[in-house]
Amino acid sequence: MTLIYLVRHGDNDWTGKRLPGWRKGIHLNASGNAQAEALVGAFEGVPLAAIYSSPLERARETAAPLARLRGMRVVPRPGLGEMRAGRWEGQHLSRLRRTKQWILIQRAPSRARLPGGESFAEVQQRMVHELETLCARHPKAAIACFSHADPIKLAIAFYLGLPLDSFQRLTVLPASINLVAVGADHARLLLLNDTRAAGRPTSG
Repeated sequence: MTLIYLVRHGDNDWTGKRLPGWRKGIHLNASGNAQAEALVGAFEGVPLAAIYSSPLERARETAAPLARLRGMRVVPRPGLGEMRAGRWEGQHLSRLRRTKQWILIQRAPSRARLPGGESFAEVQQRMVHELETLCARHPKAAIACFSHADPIKLAIAFYLGLPLDSFQRLTVLPASINLVAVGADHARLLLLNDTRAAGRPTSG
């Protein structure tokens, strides 16, 4: 089985306030940088075969301290990228939460698409395809994949056999570690939303 450490990027000034999507130039803030440094200790003793990341800065910067300590390269993979938000990119969440589309997203994400962007089903398919590709490249090894909240939750929901409409029940906080063991015909969730490295009590 391949051990996949799915790590959400650390805090940035948009976290919980605006929908960044694939917008470039969003970097970790002081809190996020501290979280990225703290994550290094969480991987002590883990023999990583590779470190992969979403191409977006906030994910790559979260992976950088671990890669630097290990003398490894952070390999960007578009398949690990954030959900493409289309016309919602950059919008304030306080405004989006008042829209009818937001209500649909919360109640039936399997039928929802961000205006001009990706659907949740497409993001799940993209993320799982990427992880399966990496598993084939690293059988019986451990890899770290730095990504974003919804893509990580959608992947975990797939491997747990949860309906897509239930994926919002999962919590993946900034700088949290999630661990999935993926085999040829089954998968196991070994760790969910471990935020101890980020300085928060873990919830799973």
